[in-house]
Amino acid sequence: MRTFGKSGTRLAAAALIAGSAALTTEASAQLKQQTFNAVGTWGNLANFKQHEGPFWRSVVPKASGGKITAKIQPITELGLKGFEVTRLLKLGVFDMAFGVIGYVAGEDAVFEGPDLSAVAQDITTARKIVDAYRPIMAKAFEQVFKAKLVVLYPFPSQMLWCNAKIEKLADLKGKKIRVYSATLGDFVEAVGGTSVTIPFAEVVPALQKKTADCGITGTTPAYRAKWFQVATHAYAMRVGWGISFGAFSLKRWNKLDKATQAFLTKQFKALEDRMWAKTGAEDAMGLSCATGGKCTLGKTGTMKLVRPSKADLVMRTKLLKSHILKRWAVRCKKKRPNCVKDWNRTIGKVVGIQIAE
Repeated sequence: MRTFGKSGTRLAAAALIAGSAALTTEASAQLKQQTFNAVGTWGNLANFKQHEGPFWRSVVPKASGGKITAKIQPITELGLKGFEVTRLLKLGVFDMAFGVIGYVAGEDAVFEGPDLSAVAQDITTARKIVDAYRPIMAKAFEQVFKAKLVVLYPFPSQMLWCNAKIEKLADLKGKKIRVYSATLGDFVEAVGGTSVTIPFAEVVPALQKKTADCGITGTTPAYRAKWFQVATHAYAMRVGWGISFGAFSLKRWNKLDKATQAFLTKQFKALEDRMWAKTGAEDAMGLSCATGGKCTLGKTGTMKLVRPSKADLVMRTKLLKSHILKRWAVRCKKKRPNCVKDWNRTIGKVVGIQIAE
């Protein structure tokens, strides 16, 4: 085996870096000078600040040697609602859009498939679900939004944040609970609550005024938005993952040369991997910060952390099968007769559950 001294090691490392730089330069030399217009999710949350924004502002320009650039703004700066991004993408206002599946599923219930409420209780299962369902999502994006699906990624796990005493699943009965998607509404109604649709930015005052008893959102988003200042109990049952997407205008994509398509495809794959890894690491921290635990994000909250009991988890599975999946099947079959069959052969196999066809 060949060995190196310290100087040899430095020389080898330098050669490796030089080689990588040469490959990058060679690859970027094949690219044409071009720019894109993109829209991201919420500007104050981690996915935009750490991933969506930097991807177009620095990662892609650097990797392309300055050949490919883009302007990207979050929906919060543009004053857009979550469901509007894909409509504007379809109209050609944006070349690419990031968004949350739950906000656009009103166009077609097939999009709810990978994030049906209470199905995935850990991020590893959530990614297996997404990977299994990806071909179905990709085809639906082309049909409904005239867009190419290029990224699928999560927000931190969606939990319940309440300004009322919640010690068990049954305590949600009679509560007014903020949701942002039909499937979360199905969960709330299954436990005997009333679902209310409230924009993310308006949840804090709603909890303060008690026009809502609880709100559903991700662990880190809840902490960043300071829900812990107006809510008292964090009920840590995972009722979703806020599965989100990056989609590219199919009309614009088809006009790109093969070198640009190959370059962007590689960059999108790397972005998706980073987002899953980072979200997995941040998920527990957001909950810890809101409930007085170890916190690297800022000031800790004092919410009471309530873990679901074994009985609660058993009831969750019962409600999932008897209510949530059945309701989705009815919605989805209205436009897509084979959607339940598609779910069963993909996600159903991952989680070991089949919906009656």
